[in-house]
Amino acid sequence: MTGPLVPFREIVLKVHSRCDLACDHCYIYEHADQSWRTRPKTISDQAISWTALRLAEHATKHALPSVSVILHGGEPLLAGPARLRRVCEELTTALAPVTALDLRIHTNGLQLSPRHLDLFDEFGVKVGISLDGDRTANDRHRRFADGRSSHPLVLKAIGLLHQERYRHLDLGLLCTIDVANDPVAVYDALVALEPPRVDFLLPHATWEEPPPRPDGSPTAYAEWILAVFDRWNDGGRPVPVRLFESVLSTLNGGPSLTESLGLAPTDLVVVETDGTLEQVDSLKSAYEGAAATGFDVYHHSLDDVAAHPGVRARQLGLAGVGETCRRCPVVRSCGGGLYTHRYRADSEFDNPSVYCADLEALVRGIEHRTAAATAAPAVTDPGALVAEQHDLTRILLAELHSALDGRGGERWTAAWELAAAVERTSGGLDEVLAHPYTRTWLLDCLDALREGRAGAAALAGELSRYVAAAAVRGGVDLPVPVVPRGGVLYLPTLGELRLDAPGGAEVRATGEGFSVRTAQGAELRVERLAEEGAGWRPVRRGPGGVALDDLDPYRDRFGAPATGRLTRAAATDWSGRLEGAWALLRDAVPEQTGEAAAFLTTLTPLTGAEPAVGRHGYGALGLPVRGDERELAGALLRGFRRAKLRALLDVADLYALDGAWSHPSPWREEPVPVSALLAEAFERIGLPFDLASGCAAEEDIPSGHSDRAERALDLLESAAELTVSGKLLVAGVREELYRSRNRFAVPVRG
Repeated sequence: MTGPLVPFREIVLKVHSRCDLACDHCYIYEHADQSWRTRPKTISDQAISWTALRLAEHATKHALPSVSVILHGGEPLLAGPARLRRVCEELTTALAPVTALDLRIHTNGLQLSPRHLDLFDEFGVKVGISLDGDRTANDRHRRFADGRSSHPLVLKAIGLLHQERYRHLDLGLLCTIDVANDPVAVYDALVALEPPRVDFLLPHATWEEPPPRPDGSPTAYAEWILAVFDRWNDGGRPVPVRLFESVLSTLNGGPSLTESLGLAPTDLVVVETDGTLEQVDSLKSAYEGAAATGFDVYHHSLDDVAAHPGVRARQLGLAGVGETCRRCPVVRSCGGGLYTHRYRADSEFDNPSVYCADLEALVRGIEHRTAAATAAPAVTDPGALVAEQHDLTRILLAELHSALDGRGGERWTAAWELAAAVERTSGGLDEVLAHPYTRTWLLDCLDALREGRAGAAALAGELSRYVAAAAVRGGVDLPVPVVPRGGVLYLPTLGELRLDAPGGAEVRATGEGFSVRTAQGAELRVERLAEEGAGWRPVRRGPGGVALDDLDPYRDRFGAPATGRLTRAAATDWSGRLEGAWALLRDAVPEQTGEAAAFLTTLTPLTGAEPAVGRHGYGALGLPVRGDERELAGALLRGFRRAKLRALLDVADLYALDGAWSHPSPWREEPVPVSALLAEAFERIGLPFDLASGCAAEEDIPSGHSDRAERALDLLESAAELTVSGKLLVAGVREELYRSRNRFAVPVRG
């Protein structure tokens, strides 16, 4: 087993090994492992002390910010308040100097009393209570040995816990599913008790002892849970349900929130009443000794347990599940199910879960029900993408203001106040913040601050140039102090003015232009922004009003060299070829061309032969200055698609980032991560076949290109890393492929 040890952040501490109920679905007393019979009923002082010592040692070694200890059983309340106090005191004393301690107790609640709760209040012990629903549902399994109902006593315990002085200790309710119960009645009964959280648990089962399926349905448990989900979702999600939140999180690229689902490595260890260290308790459902490690707190560290092969097997993520699961599109959400539920005598745990069909149906069912509401609007709405990109730039500006924390000096403070004044008066500030190279300046400033580089404050001081440009664009008659660089004043989105005078200056909007007063008192005027002359060089405009920006000092972050200022003749020639390129695109792909023309606001000439996106904001594209109309058309469209995907990734989670999985690519010999496969497919599939040269091999045009493109989409649709938003994007790309086929009459494969 490779990879670093995963430290334990959660300890299940068995404080009592017996129970006051006789639940017939209990994995401790009713399943394969009967080791409880040989263990002491109550944990000893020695076992408590050594457990606290080992945990403090472990937290110190791994610099853990916090650890959770769950007091468990049997029924932990049977240990009594005095023994529980000893446990809490020992753990708190050992761990308080080292890490934050999160103490919890899982109980059936029958013994709960004010004396217990006063103790728990003193040590901050949160209380989770097991309850399987209404009386009928609960008493199907949770009964006393003589058959009496436990339901009234559990409700009494919940009522006590919900008293105002104890309510903050309430951890929520744990409900074990039985498909013979009415799912809506169970859910309603639980929610009526107003718990802070509900956990629904699948009953422990293996391939040797499969779960009951009264109607024979292979997805009976999924159907039961989805009925609860519908009730929960339609009712406005009144209480957190960890099972549902975990699936929703993983569908949107986030982590799993429960051990029973997802691929997160296990970080839990069990300490039995005799000090024995064991793996997760549920393994007792598999076979006698399945949870054993051979270690104990007296002689072994928690690192010894973390290195145990059984523990390591549950820390391998995707590599820790079977081949069938690794190929499954929902594996990030289900994670192959709980490790215990994979057990089969002949192949041990190298199997899908005994609930495999249920888990797939559950994940797909929740995705189907929520995709429209949870997918990022920017994926399908170009207007939403524009708005979210503008919001992102404003967020970065606010972040820079906060990060400076006064270090920007008087220049920053004055410029910040002037920015607010300009914004109140006109829309010029919005126009300047929408400029893609404004984003580049902000990122450079934030990087300099984080790295402690000298000159960070000076970089931030350039805010005044953006405010001055905003005032000029908005026609705001307001003097804005600026500091030119090397005798040149650059106003973003407008152009640059050579001052040939040292020191600061003051910019003021005047009619269709602006004036600049130097520190020496000289005044220069630019009467018309679009006209070159008298030291003024404007940002030129190309086809459709797009900026042809060969001046901005932040335009060189493309990863490819930008040209210097083009001569007037060269700029006119480039603009003319771009006009022809847009005309070719309007004929070939009118839908895309309309979006690209709105999307691409700023084009910068590059010396290389390829389009580039770089680290700029929404709408920037670096384009070759050379090439004929057809070559520029292909570069424009490829560059637009690269830039759009980059913009989408800025504001939407299209795939999960927690795995190093690889996928075959129709365009490469070696496997690639899902990010590369998506980028290749997104760029290539949107190209009209007659403009695909430079991106696809000659044999790919047109039928080979179509065939490879469809294979790429098939691979993406089976990729577990794609989020709901990513799947929606891939579906849109498939529609583009079909439109291209129809336009060029490419035959469908097969």
